[in-house]
Amino acid sequence: MKGAHRGNHSAHHIMPASVRAALGPTNTGKTHYALTRMMAHSSGIIGFPLRLLARENYERLVAAKGERSVALITGEEKIVPPGARWFSCTVEAMPLDRKAEFVAVDEIQLASDPDRGHIFTDRLLHARGTVETLFLGAETIRPLLQKLVPGIEIDTRTRLSSLVSTGPTKLSRLPPRSAIVAFSMSEVYALAEVIRRRRGGCAVIMGQLSPRTRNAQIELYQNREVDYLVATDAIGMGLNMDVDHVALAQLSKFDGTTPRPLFPQEIAQIAGRAGRGMKDGTFGTTADCPPMSAATIDAVEQHRFDPIQRLYWRNHALDFSNPRALLASLTVAPPSRGLMAGRVASDVVTLESLILDPEIREVAKGKRATSLLWEVCQIPDFRKLGDDSHTRLCARLFLHILKDGAVPANWMEGHIKGFTRTEGDIDTLMHRLTGVRVCSYVAARTEWSRHSSVWQQRAREVEDLLSDALHERLTSRFVDRRATSLLRRLDAETDRNLLSAVTADGEVIVEGHSIGKIRGFSLQTDTTNGPDHQIVLKAGRKALLQEIPRRVRLFQETPDSALSLETETGILSWDNIPLGRLTVGKTFLQPAVRLFSAEFTDTNQRIQVEQRLLRYVERLLQRDLSVLYKAQDAVTDQPQLRGILHRLHEDGGISPVLPSDQALPPPAQRALRKLGVEVGRFAVFCPALLRPRALALLTLLTQLRLGLPLTPPPAGRVSLPWHLVEGVPGWLPAARTGIRLDIAERTVTELQHLTRKRDYPAPPGLASRLGIKADLLPEVLGALGVAHRPPSSPSQSHAGPPAPLMLLADRRNRATRRKTKPSGTTSNPKRPIVRPDSPFAALAILRDRAAL
Repeated sequence: MKGAHRGNHSAHHIMPASVRAALGPTNTGKTHYALTRMMAHSSGIIGFPLRLLARENYERLVAAKGERSVALITGEEKIVPPGARWFSCTVEAMPLDRKAEFVAVDEIQLASDPDRGHIFTDRLLHARGTVETLFLGAETIRPLLQKLVPGIEIDTRTRLSSLVSTGPTKLSRLPPRSAIVAFSMSEVYALAEVIRRRRGGCAVIMGQLSPRTRNAQIELYQNREVDYLVATDAIGMGLNMDVDHVALAQLSKFDGTTPRPLFPQEIAQIAGRAGRGMKDGTFGTTADCPPMSAATIDAVEQHRFDPIQRLYWRNHALDFSNPRALLASLTVAPPSRGLMAGRVASDVVTLESLILDPEIREVAKGKRATSLLWEVCQIPDFRKLGDDSHTRLCARLFLHILKDGAVPANWMEGHIKGFTRTEGDIDTLMHRLTGVRVCSYVAARTEWSRHSSVWQQRAREVEDLLSDALHERLTSRFVDRRATSLLRRLDAETDRNLLSAVTADGEVIVEGHSIGKIRGFSLQTDTTNGPDHQIVLKAGRKALLQEIPRRVRLFQETPDSALSLETETGILSWDNIPLGRLTVGKTFLQPAVRLFSAEFTDTNQRIQVEQRLLRYVERLLQRDLSVLYKAQDAVTDQPQLRGILHRLHEDGGISPVLPSDQALPPPAQRALRKLGVEVGRFAVFCPALLRPRALALLTLLTQLRLGLPLTPPPAGRVSLPWHLVEGVPGWLPAARTGIRLDIAERTVTELQHLTRKRDYPAPPGLASRLGIKADLLPEVLGALGVAHRPPSSPSQSHAGPPAPLMLLADRRNRATRRKTKPSGTTSNPKRPIVRPDSPFAALAILRDRAAL
């Protein structure tokens, strides 16, 4: 109480000097007015709530008065020329022991903040200029100002422009020159990433940024390299930018203790950054934020808020006789109504911890040591690691200064050097910057080190180094300059006049930016799928309005040698650039073409490209399947053969044998054979089509018809496991084995010739000829319809070699057919018995499936 009376007496003593307040919403010119008033006096001190603002206005004062006349004092920076007369400071760092004609405090309503409010309240009660004192702030603090500072003159200032709500707006529809505000770093990062993807990029502003990084990000925005700004509520404290719209992504914040809704006056402080000078501004919500209530909108638009009911206070007159007396004086109760104790500040928490340290208690005796202890405890905990590392740091510094008279040079050198690395992500760099801020704070206390100016310079250099790296990381992560530039031109009315070109190697240049390459008729951008991809793609398509028609004309004239068909996949290419894929068409030998995604400007262009590819495929089929086409052309005047060739053409060169085929007279069969067509026991086919190139093409066409993945077997193989060749044209199933059609036909014909009169032992190399193991031979022969008797083992009574596998003569086959012939089966002495599971039946099933 005694200290409070002394403070009030001091205030009354200087009241004859002018004490005034300029109150009003944002964009009323209060800060400009205060600086003008200060420069009208021979000396002045002005306190700002943020280091960023102190630095910004220091630079404004330097521009007006020169470096020699202006000082900057913050926790981390101290620039005080010998002849300095005007001081720009943070509120905490205001040199109140220095007499000045003019003293001002900005954002005085922050005296109601439970964390820092006691500092602003102290300045309100005790900071005075010898001629003029000025407090700047919101209208809500008027009643308490009049109560706590009797006789204060209050000037009410009105906003220079209007502020109007536009309600909720999607992130993708926010207008250019918008600021999106959130209240946590993670939310700021998430929003910035969305804006980068959808709108090309944004600047990022957070209170934790150094002035250099903040200025670089602001310059990015002010120079219109980006049209969007994502920020925390730090922008609500006097940062003046060309913002037309403020969109809040959240209507609540964590206030250090618990999440709580934003007060209407806080919303107004942030939203008020929209509009500048006489230019009107708008505000609203965005992202997942719910709409504001009608009452809140009305309060913000009309600048009507409930007055502040209390300010936070901490004793100004401290007892430095010993640490415990100091702690007791810090916890003195407020002297009057309207003042109350705030949250326990970090400096008090540090003091309480150090008092418990036996080593500190041993040496912290008397006013000098206690005063030093309190100064050290006021080092801000910038790092906020959540452990006792900050307390330990303060203890070491206190002991060094008390015992050694200064902070050791090796301590400063080691700490500063530890933060010089610039690798790492955004969070890592920001963490290092907080460490450098501690070093800067210690170096700025000139009485704590023997070469403070040297250490201040070293710390500033490291901070600048980290700040530049942080700006580069932020820009790299959240800014796509190319997308931003293209989006502006695309949104403009003159987007038809985009400056674009396509280089000889297909690179597409738009407005000086390379956006990708044109390959064939498709634009391949260097972006992944996403909104930014759409921006680049849209610009690229406009750039190709003349190039695509030129390429279509060139493609029509290109020779077949420049085109290719990949039979494994059906992909058609132009100079090795994929254009499309074959698909099933009207008939087996008339496939269709499906083009890949392309940048055609009309349907006619697509049709022209498709028709050119179809002409190529048609000529390719006529070349590789020439035997089939020539045979069909040769029998146009022979109806019987013409029907067989027509069916063979429809089936792609391999058709199941029908009874009518076997009824062909020998001259007709010989005529077909001369044309390259064989009428066999299992199929009518062209042997030339079983060569690798033709077979690969037939396999592709069969795959399209059946809708099954098929792979041509390796060249030279005559048998394979059936599951590897099932569905592949030219292969017959023989139990679990697939036998190549021409090999099966030739082998069965020769075996029947051997058994035309009598039973005959199976030739020794028969299994090898069929490409199978000997133990599979009976099973395969049976599946091919070759009548046989399995080999027998020697009996125990008659020694000798085992009996070979015997092929049965035709007469025995006929006897067998008479006994076991299924209903509806036609006997044919020229063919082996055909069972329901024979190759003939299997081929018929495949063809039926293809027809479906």
